Amino acid sequence: MLVGALLGESSAEDAEWSLDELAALADTAGADPIDTLLQKRDTADAATYLGKGKAKEAVSVANALDADLLIFDDELTPAQGRNLEEMAGVNPLAERGLKIVDRTGLILDIFAQHARSAEGKLQVELAQLNYRLPRLRGWADVMSRLGGGIGTRGPGETALESERRAIMRRIQRVKSDLTDLERTRRLKRKQRRRTGMPVVALVGYTNAGKSTLLRRLTDAQVLVQNQLFSTLDPTTRRLQLELGQEVLITDTVGFVRKLPHQLVEAFRSTLEEVTEATLLMHVVDASRDPERQIAAVDAVLKEIGVTDTPVLLAMNKLDLLSDVELDKLYGRFPEAVFVSAAEDVGMDELRRRIGVELSKLKIEVVLDVPFDRGDVVARAHQDGDVLEETYSDAGTHLVARIRRETLGEFTDFLAQVPEGARPR
Repeated sequence: MLVGALLGESSAEDAEWSLDELAALADTAGADPIDTLLQKRDTADAATYLGKGKAKEAVSVANALDADLLIFDDELTPAQGRNLEEMAGVNPLAERGLKIVDRTGLILDIFAQHARSAEGKLQVELAQLNYRLPRLRGWADVMSRLGGGIGTRGPGETALESERRAIMRRIQRVKSDLTDLERTRRLKRKQRRRTGMPVVALVGYTNAGKSTLLRRLTDAQVLVQNQLFSTLDPTTRRLQLELGQEVLITDTVGFVRKLPHQLVEAFRSTLEEVTEATLLMHVVDASRDPERQIAAVDAVLKEIGVTDTPVLLAMNKLDLLSDVELDKLYGRFPEAVFVSAAEDVGMDELRRRIGVELSKLKIEVVLDVPFDRGDVVARAHQDGDVLEETYSDAGTHLVARIRRETLGEFTDFLAQVPEGARPR
């Protein structure tokens, strides 16, 4: 049973959309949503999230429906979770009975199911441990917990403290292992930067079709499933654009509204693939409320510090739209590229637009390079677009468009920066 709250100035449409997404998350985790409950409040109740009366009603309805899980559409505080568990009569040793799960716990469970690489598994474990630590509790009927204070600590308190220490030790170990893996990832990024190839990072709402798009553009053999968070580990492939230009394109973990802070922190090293990208390709499921998806993704990008990187909007899944819906989207997002990765529609235009957007990030310069510095000429050809190349007694004269982040390597050979040629 799914439970949500319409808080403050939130609209009913937002709350319904959020519950629909919660239902999709529950389905991905292997649960079968059977009913929903939505409560309107000014603020969440500090003790039970819904208020005592409504919380009792939710538990009563869930029991009447023989539900196994009561899933809340927000992260519950430790106190709210404990109070709701007591209200539902949760027993940690019982195989059956109603259990309380919040949105964060549900998403963490999905990530645990889908993690494949060693780094992905460690990142999910770190998020789970940080989520679990403040929610440890003793159970009177299981651990016989006694009162607090010197001389009154019973076996329950001892077990609780022992588990807390064990979790803290495991968190430190996982962080250490992730640091080693992060060092390797940083080295790979450094090697990629040395090649001078631009990096295009695919970002977007989960299940927007990023992996399908990557596969269609590069023939990459990546997992494609109609599920939320089916891809957790970043995948990088080469993509050849028009005129033979090559770029690196990276698929990343999908975003979602109310993405747990624990996951953002745990996956920070993976999300750095986004922070260091030359261009972001924001893939949007055009068939499902694109404005809300864009707002959710922008919120996560802001949280990880990505605010200035240029963005190319790719409206995907056109095959699911009617002509009328498509016309409306053209009007609302005139700068976007409209594609269908599933039907292989619009891929050539998408490649062209990637090249156009990358060319905007280059500055047109004039270089005078001595003949004994052939490496500089080669670098200009490799890193930029050489528009004109002539020779004189002094050396090679180039007019080229150079990426602004590598312009410093050519400073000693700059003859001039043409007026009006500024990085954009």
